[in-house]
Amino acid sequence: MNLKYVRKALLMLSSAVLVACSSHPEQVKDSVAELPPIFPDYAGVTIPTNIAPLNFMIEGVPSLEAVFMRDGKELLTVDSRKGVVDIPISKWHDMIKANEGGSIQVKVRAWGGEYPEGVEYAPFDIHISTDEIDGWVAYRLIEPGYEGWLQMGIYQRELASFNEEVLVDNSVNNMGCVNCHSFCSHSPQTMMFHSRSDNGGTVFWQDGQLEKINLAAVGPKKQGTYPRWNPKGRYVAYSSNLTFQSFYAEGSRENETYDTASDLIILDTESGKVLADERFNESTRWETYPEWSPDGEYIYFCSANGVQMPNDRRNLHYDLLRVKFDRETMTLGEQVDTVYNTRIEGGSVGYPRISPDGQYLMYARLAYGTFPVWHEESDMEMVRLADGQKVDVSAINSDDSESYHSWSSTSRWKVVASRRLDSRYARVYIAHISEDGVCGKPFLLPQRNPLHNMWRLKSYNIPEFVTGKVSLPKERLMELLDAGTGRDSEDSKAQRGVN
Repeated sequence: MNLKYVRKALLMLSSAVLVACSSHPEQVKDSVAELPPIFPDYAGVTIPTNIAPLNFMIEGVPSLEAVFMRDGKELLTVDSRKGVVDIPISKWHDMIKANEGGSIQVKVRAWGGEYPEGVEYAPFDIHISTDEIDGWVAYRLIEPGYEGWLQMGIYQRELASFNEEVLVDNSVNNMGCVNCHSFCSHSPQTMMFHSRSDNGGTVFWQDGQLEKINLAAVGPKKQGTYPRWNPKGRYVAYSSNLTFQSFYAEGSRENETYDTASDLIILDTESGKVLADERFNESTRWETYPEWSPDGEYIYFCSANGVQMPNDRRNLHYDLLRVKFDRETMTLGEQVDTVYNTRIEGGSVGYPRISPDGQYLMYARLAYGTFPVWHEESDMEMVRLADGQKVDVSAINSDDSESYHSWSSTSRWKVVASRRLDSRYARVYIAHISEDGVCGKPFLLPQRNPLHNMWRLKSYNIPEFVTGKVSLPKERLMELLDAGTGRDSEDSKAQRGVN
């Protein structure tokens, strides 16, 4: 456990408890030119109109006042004597919608801490985009390492409110593992996830029907790991990975997650046929993290020459390749293109993701290896596909790991898992990407109480935008997955805490 993180969380908790009954006068004694040290940091962010209120606090400060303005005109004032600016949700949405396409200014006054008689900070801007964001985001909540766990699940959060619901948890498979969810073109009606337990398999939700397929028992008998739906439906690409972790005896890095084998397979969900092209199933070459072009005609994937792991981990560098896919014949083309060549550009590539409009390719770049979340140097990079030129997305990055990410259905928003708060727990950040590639400052997923981001001792794993709420029939799920024991399969043991 990160002791620095624990101390900070306890300090913030004690501050919230101690100030619950405080009050402040109407006047402030001082004013400063600095921006308020609010948590989360929402100064200068770009937001959609359909986002929950950006509630915030100042650590150790009992009493706050936030005045929201446009061109000097007061729009809304929120007075807090409990340490948190809790913005009324209906008034927030009315204000944001009325100022769509513009900016509002937020002036914060605070009483407490080093300013017991009050201080007025310099105002900050919040920019309101005309680009809507998908209504929901789905993620798995799990402990952030190779640790014991009991309860885990895939959850869905409505972005316009603070409503979070269980999409599926491991109560349906005798407390086994549920992981690696994927949606076809952001649709809540077409998705899949893995259940890794006795009687487990890959569960598909299509056209109001649930189906389970055991990939390890069909075709080439390869277990699916990281999935991506073809945007046109029907086909799902997987990497089939044999994954392990090793732990460092010294230094700041805790562990290294790595594959000792990985191959590329494609499932036809209509016929049940599995394609395993021998070129991408060789033991000397490892393929992982598949991605489709928006037209469904190309599959992108990361590929590296296998090395002795974990000893040669620093020599493991994943290129980014692509190959044409024929939907009619379910075959892969002869020509294989190199999109990112590590021998020229260095580093290693993970999680390639193409915007649905086909303009941009974003990926995680790390120094070596295949698992960005455990590499603090992992950052997002982006190229314009029309000309291959890199686009500056440094605004998204931090001094810690940026790992899993996904595009919204409109291509104007990104959701990124980042460990920037405490170097341990991955949390959800959202950033605006304009049509010409300008990247806005990312903002932390809003919570009714900002301390929720510190109290929840879980990592947000695989955040994915969804256009609506997913409603899976739980009784049918239990029928498909109930094994009677809940013990993990051998594949699940390798994957526990890793995905």
